[in-house]
Amino acid sequence: VQLAESGGGLVQAGGSLSLSCAASGFIFGTMGWFRQAPGKQRELVATITRGGSTNYADSVKDRFTISRVNVKNTIYLQMNSLKPEDTGVYYCNVGAANGRPGDSWGQGTQVTVSS
Repeated sequence: VQLAESGGGLVQAGGSLSLSCAASGFIFGTMGWFRQAPGKQRELVATITRGGSTNYADSVKDRFTISRVNVKNTIYLQMNSLKPEDTGVYYCNVGAANGRPGDSWGQGTQVTVSS
């Protein structure tokens, strides 16, 4: 499967950004977003099952919202109240389980939050 991400960019702290990820084919399993800050390991941001069950990292709860449109094989990440520590490359992923990523990744999109 190929994953095409869009969105991201530069925003001031407190602002909002939206990401989207479209898969090239039918996705039955969990889709999600992971991010990687400079010098740090890639970490879970949020995941969503086909049925709509969500899981968020504690650091983004109540600020980020993941959603999914199954007929479009697309997920979205609405990011509000952004903080400089949210800066990083955000990757779309398919197949995550128990907080660990699956094998399919998008190319990544840069999110930069200035203070």
